[in-house]
Amino acid sequence: MSTVSEDAAREPVISLRGVTAELGSRRVLRGVDLAVRRGEVVALLGANGSGKSTAIRTIVGQVPVTGGEIEIFGTPRRRFRDWARVGYVPQRTTAAGGVPATVTEVVSSGRLSRARFGVLRRADRDAVRHALEQVGMADRARDSVEALSGGQHQRVLIARALASVPELLIMDEPMAGVDLASQEVLAATLREQVERGVSVLLVLHELGPLEPLIDRAVVLRDGCVLHDGPPPRAVGQHALPGHDHVHPHADHAEPTRTGLLS
Repeated sequence: MSTVSEDAAREPVISLRGVTAELGSRRVLRGVDLAVRRGEVVALLGANGSGKSTAIRTIVGQVPVTGGEIEIFGTPRRRFRDWARVGYVPQRTTAAGGVPATVTEVVSSGRLSRARFGVLRRADRDAVRHALEQVGMADRARDSVEALSGGQHQRVLIARALASVPELLIMDEPMAGVDLASQEVLAATLREQVERGVSVLLVLHELGPLEPLIDRAVVLRDGCVLHDGPPPRAVGQHALPGHDHVHPHADHAEPTRTGLLS
């Protein structure tokens, strides 16, 4: 007979059942089933336009669903309110959204869901400082985010998500356009989160330094789940399921399809 803790471990922290979604008049998700269980690291893979980012955005409520069900920690998403348990890292953009702000101010915004009446107390400031230390940005705490490189912007966005000490991390292409040094810092940061039991769902273009952390890969094609199981063993962009590329010496401009999406 299983214990309560074992049952809890099997309970999905994210569950999508038959989810459909549209952007404009175009159907992007066509009945997606997806589950992430407690402590699990799941990579969402697929070619450009396959629906990866849309799936992520339906979970956090940025894209409305037209059918199916989404649950977060066992609660229907439309009724879910405990967002302090969820850390979200969107596709890389300017960390402050074009508004002048310091690194600390941006990361502090991720703590507001836990702050009482919107006032940051000592515990909140300590959490912000620790999040900055985790991503190697403590020495830039007072700097303007406008002075940061692309990789540093991404570290700030991840620190903002970590500031609430989440149980679940949802990340949309956290490694995209990030230099190798920042990739290694982000991989180490994510490893720390996994070791403390955080569940992770992330969109990736290639596995790279995160490959050892991935428990399962879900591959989308044309808004449908094509594969749900072990991640591809080969490392590198061209080895990933559904990667489309054009060799510079090719006679034709048609992309060569490789992997599970061919």
